[in-house]
Amino acid sequence: MSGEISPTGKHSGSSSSPELRASHADRDRVVDVLRIAAGDGRLTADELDERLEAALSARTLSELTTLTADLPPVSATVGGTGAEVKDMVRIEQVHSGAVERVGRWVVPRRLELAVTYCEVTLDFTDAVIMHDTLRIDVGMTGKTLTLVTRPGIVIDTDGLQLVHSRVKYRQIPTDPDTPVTLRVELVGQKAHGRVVVRPPRRTFGQWLLRRSPSLPATAAEVNLVGSTAWSGWLCRGRARRTRFQSRSRRR
Repeated sequence: MSGEISPTGKHSGSSSSPELRASHADRDRVVDVLRIAAGDGRLTADELDERLEAALSARTLSELTTLTADLPPVSATVGGTGAEVKDMVRIEQVHSGAVERVGRWVVPRRLELAVTYCEVTLDFTDAVIMHDTLRIDVGMTGKTLTLVTRPGIVIDTDGLQLVHSRVKYRQIPTDPDTPVTLRVELVGQKAHGRVVVRPPRRTFGQWLLRRSPSLPATAAEVNLVGSTAWSGWLCRGRARRTRFQSRSRRR
């Protein structure tokens, strides 16, 4: 079928041999299929992690075919400017594993959360955003609802009713002129737990420089981080050698 990605990551109708070696593009397409399937609730977080690891290490197209054989094909335009956006996605889960939407998942126009005692993480860092508003109807009891944002994404919790719960914002300095690319409106009820709104976690280099994840490091700063880490390693090595020599003399 034209315009769809088959389980191998190729367009439907392709005559490619399944024993051909897989390319980076083949692996990337299958990774997108897996993440979208997880976003639709077809894969659990553990299944997604397991299949992503296998996809990234796959050598042939037949190995990739196995990973998506039980999943429907998706539009080949997902991830580009013509990504298909669903009007509504419902996530329903009770006393089970964590619910995660990470990577290049396609943000729907409306999301319903009917979750009981399950962690929920919605990471918008690399999400495919094709509209300006997302309404999340929350019906969640227990655990934590975590929203990972990036500059230009605004979280509105004014319409959310909290019952023995609290909202925790951890903002980062951003340019006040940054345009709003997505407004996330939370409505409904969150009982017995937390709602956490935070930026992406910093890398080791960003932590050393005390730099926000939204601000890329310069080449000079990268070199500084490398030299700082190397110097710290050398200092710790010298300190251990000095302590060893001191103990040896006392003996």
